[in-house]
Amino acid sequence: MAPQRAVQLSLKKPTYAVCVVGVETYVDVHSHVPKGAKTFGVSGSSGVKVFMAYDPARVTEPTGQSHWPLDASVDVVVSVDAVSKDIGDLKVKISYFGQQEAGALGQSELYITGIDVSLDADTGRTGKVKRSQGEDKKSWHWGAKGPGAVLLVNCDQDNPRSRGLDLASSKLRSLDDLQDMSPLVLTCGGPDQLFKSHKLVMSVPFSDAKRVGVFCARGGSALSDYKQVLGPQRLSYEVERKPGEQKISFYVEALAFPDADFPGLVSLSVSLVDTGSRPEVPLFTDTVTFRVAPWIMTPNTQPPLELYVCSVIDTHGPNEKFLDDMADLALKTNCKLIVCPWIENRNDRWIQDEMEFGYTEAPHKSFPVVFDSPRNRGLKDFPYKRILGPDFGYVTREIPFGTPSGLDSFGNLDVSPPVTVNGKEYPLGRILIGSSFPRSGGRRMAKVVRDFLRAQQVQAPVELYSDWLSVGHVDEFLSFVPTSDQKGFRLLLASPSACLKLFREKKEEGHGEAAQFDGLQHKKKRSINEMLADRVLKSDSQYAQKCIDWNREVLKRELGLTERDIVDIPQLFSLKGSAAEAFFPDMVNMVVLGQHLGIPKPYGPIINGRCCLEEEVRALLEPLGLHCTFIDDYLSYHELLGEIHCGTNVRRQPFSVKWWHVEP
Repeated sequence: MAPQRAVQLSLKKPTYAVCVVGVETYVDVHSHVPKGAKTFGVSGSSGVKVFMAYDPARVTEPTGQSHWPLDASVDVVVSVDAVSKDIGDLKVKISYFGQQEAGALGQSELYITGIDVSLDADTGRTGKVKRSQGEDKKSWHWGAKGPGAVLLVNCDQDNPRSRGLDLASSKLRSLDDLQDMSPLVLTCGGPDQLFKSHKLVMSVPFSDAKRVGVFCARGGSALSDYKQVLGPQRLSYEVERKPGEQKISFYVEALAFPDADFPGLVSLSVSLVDTGSRPEVPLFTDTVTFRVAPWIMTPNTQPPLELYVCSVIDTHGPNEKFLDDMADLALKTNCKLIVCPWIENRNDRWIQDEMEFGYTEAPHKSFPVVFDSPRNRGLKDFPYKRILGPDFGYVTREIPFGTPSGLDSFGNLDVSPPVTVNGKEYPLGRILIGSSFPRSGGRRMAKVVRDFLRAQQVQAPVELYSDWLSVGHVDEFLSFVPTSDQKGFRLLLASPSACLKLFREKKEEGHGEAAQFDGLQHKKKRSINEMLADRVLKSDSQYAQKCIDWNREVLKRELGLTERDIVDIPQLFSLKGSAAEAFFPDMVNMVVLGQHLGIPKPYGPIINGRCCLEEEVRALLEPLGLHCTFIDDYLSYHELLGEIHCGTNVRRQPFSVKWWHVEP
């Protein structure tokens, strides 16, 4: 450990110094020496360790009665390993000698007071604070073996009677709120008399102050026993040490997630300050760096916990049948169904577009966090008013200028299962967002949202091309499903080519008159023969296939996939103007609850009493251990340019992998 500071000695009077336990202090033996002195010797009392720093190529360690030369680069470093009981109860003596070393020409005496000052957090990421042993607490390292403490953004609402997020208040609202904070312990052992001329000052850099809050804990069960001592309005705090007090507890909260202007690191320091000098002099500073835990998305491969859906009323009546189908599906997977009533959603059924569920995690605790999109339609108050609560956090990003586009809805936000790409592991998957074709100048997801997602670091986002669609969401052409094989998942892609191929096969088998939309009262039926002969439909679908193929190559490259990892789901598209829409209910736009899939009923041609599209999808997915349930969403969702995934949302189990083990 490098010396922290220097102590100058005097030949005329004793010198008094304060040394922090375990911290090396440089003793200047060269500035004040007797005339004619050539060598020196050092002795220390019990409890003081004396080290000689020198170049072995220039200096030989003295033996017998010989001493250290003064004209060489020999430095004296001392340290103490225990706290003093009294002021100056440890002693170091420096004796100076002439050429003959017959007797000392003079002596300097150093009286040391040992004090223990240390600021410690859970740098070992075990869930408990342990005294660091020689660690560089200023640095933060990724990886399973890397040290560094973690902060949670205190974005939940532990006291339902309070307003706003817990982080918005400089006062503790609930004792439960302490569990959302990371413990910090200040060790401050030493003679009480010393603290009459010295003080401890905690501080936070100006750049970090708006992103962190620190509460001092004095025990007790009253909220008033915990007061905020550092934060946006207070950059420093003179520690109120009581006589005999050896340790003082603090709790630290993050006030913001990482973002474009915030890399996620914050630091806190404590300084031992000599108040007897003018100006006051800091003698020692200890600093701890924290990383703010990111917001993490969960893919379809994670087990479902809660299924959200909206109750709505439109020209066709209430969507009661759809809600019943969702209830049956949730029951099969032991998943809790939560219905947002009409009065709260204001007939906005697109609950996937409004929000995305994720979580945040520290070694001592994790909790879910809902990310509220900037679309701000009928459901805009639902995440804040109904989901935010005790141990359920909330975060949002608003567009500073202009209005949201369709690509700002979170049906345009997905995440892959864990993947490995060219040897690079993404154990938490990669975020997928839809965008315009490169350099086309089309619609993109808002920069504030894209910046936020990238800043989390652990799920490196990939931009896809979704602006070719009328709505423009990635969930219109892709989905992931879990499998029990070694790969663990498949990527499903909508495929006009696969659909046209299937229809041609059915025509060749003599089923050309079988009709699409058979069973729908309000939709004109289209035979296989008619669809295959429809040049416009064929051209539109071929255009959609080219757009999907472009994304296919990006997904293979960015997710490390092969063709064996992709399943093509039959689907046709038609163009309205220059934008594509699903010609029949879009089957990849499904809800995934474990092995059970809620798939939009395609109303495909009936052959031998069965829908050939449903049969094809079953043949593709059921051998993978999946269970397909086809659900009618035509009137309530498909006709409004959405499907089941758009009208549902799922909260899932967090990953077992710890994000701090990741190497971004």
